Amino acid sequence: MTYIILGGGLAGITTARLLHERGYTATVLEAEAKPGGLCRSYTKDGFTFDLGGSHIIFSRNRDVLSFMHEMLAGNREERVRSTKIYYKGRYIKYPFENGLHELPKEDCYFCLNEFIKILLADAASNTATEPKNFQEWIYQTFGAGIAECYLKPYNEKIWKHPLTDISTHWVTGRVPRPPIEDIIQSAVGIETEGYTHQSLFSNPTVGGIEALIHAIAFPIKDQIICSAPVTALEKTEAGWRVTAGNTTYTAKHLISTIPLQNLAPCIQELPPSVRDAINALCYNSVACIGIGIKGTLPEYSWAYIPDAEISKTHRISFPSHFSSHCAPEGHSSILAEITYKPGSADEPKDETSYIEAVVQSLVDIGLFNREDLVTTMFLKNKFGYVVYDCAYQQNISVIRNYFHETNITLLGRFSEFEYYNMDDVISSVTNYVNTQFN
Repeated sequence: MTYIILGGGLAGITTARLLHERGYTATVLEAEAKPGGLCRSYTKDGFTFDLGGSHIIFSRNRDVLSFMHEMLAGNREERVRSTKIYYKGRYIKYPFENGLHELPKEDCYFCLNEFIKILLADAASNTATEPKNFQEWIYQTFGAGIAECYLKPYNEKIWKHPLTDISTHWVTGRVPRPPIEDIIQSAVGIETEGYTHQSLFSNPTVGGIEALIHAIAFPIKDQIICSAPVTALEKTEAGWRVTAGNTTYTAKHLISTIPLQNLAPCIQELPPSVRDAINALCYNSVACIGIGIKGTLPEYSWAYIPDAEISKTHRISFPSHFSSHCAPEGHSSILAEITYKPGSADEPKDETSYIEAVVQSLVDIGLFNREDLVTTMFLKNKFGYVVYDCAYQQNISVIRNYFHETNITLLGRFSEFEYYNMDDVISSVTNYVNTQFN
């Protein structure tokens, strides 16, 4: 055995597949009963829902996109993105700054006027003031109008942290600054597009996003051991000894794709400074409510709901629009996502009442009629979103230095502790394998 990989999510399975293609053997140890991590999918009454929120397949990285398309082969359908924001009883275009003309006139004026104020202030200033936190960055980039109408309430809803406690280093490329021309054109009703890299996306026809996991895993499925939570790691002269349940595995190399918070207890002599840094990392859990109904839904891909008074959910997606096989014929589906701090009062305790609150909120906004409800499904995952608090960079530096010196490779969203999309995960894994063997 050459490699042991902790975790059978997208990062672990992709790593094992790429190592296999290079002629190396890797054993994947997965704690859950089936692989996939946040990319697991579940079917109930003919409706298929993804565990971690509806996933879509897109990427600016052509090689990564080709890899995902190649893995799915004929099990893939393409869609044109149609994304909305539910704002004051209307669905406006997403991103918010590209739908200003659809706002009430007073809100459109507020957003445009405050954006112009920011431009004038920047032009009059000899020196740019670096924002100290994410909230300052939002106001300095978009102005008070767009900030207060959408970006501040939405981000407070999803991150469950004061925006003054979130750093700014991660926003480049993920929350792009809109061109000035786009803001002005949007306000006067000239169509503009944002996030064009997502304009065309695809999804598995059958099986939900988990179909991608199984496609990648196909040639190495015998090397994936499920229901095998790791309890201990030991460095040896020959490499590593890993204990999972009552079984011990040995290998020369060790790769971890599991959350750092689950990895730390497996290392007996972990330095206190590293343990403290891991414990200080912030993250949110995610609950997803799958809803199956009779009839049709608006022809949207997904929609954001920034107003916390309207619904618990920050985003609703429509899996039945992603694939012709995600819902029975004549039916449609919704997947509502809700983030919460693990251990907080917001954590779901009574699934029935939690589902009911979400369903009723969506009925109240007129998304569907109560009598058309067919089925619901409750899904949750402790590790949902990485939160970049202001101490993140200091803590992650301590963590990465330790694991680099210990020769444990970290790959994946909650092992590298980066807010990675699927394509980012595959890119990180590919870069690692290429660096090792090229």
